[in-house]
Amino acid sequence: MAKNKLNKAEIIENIKDNHPYISRDDIHQVIDELFEELKTGLTEGKTIELRGIGTFEVKSRAGKEHARNPKTGESVSTERHGVACFRPGKELQESVWDLR
Repeated sequence: MAKNKLNKAEIIENIKDNHPYISRDDIHQVIDELFEELKTGLTEGKTIELRGIGTFEVKSRAGKEHARNPKTGESVSTERHGVACFRPGKELQESVWDLR
């Protein structure tokens, strides 16, 4: 688990600090609408490409007959299902490459 986290409220504050003429409510609304567009696009099977950041897409994961519930250890089966995936773009990869 990461030591340092950045949540939505902190992102809103950071944007507000850099752009004091924009209200927190407006920033919050834009961020919420962005996330809603991302979710809608993914649920419609679209690939979402954000230049400089990366690509969001849904991949299909095969079902398994002998999966295990990690909490109970019980054997369960799963059906074929979608999984949201993220592939970082080249700029993002290069900017975080040397971080430890």
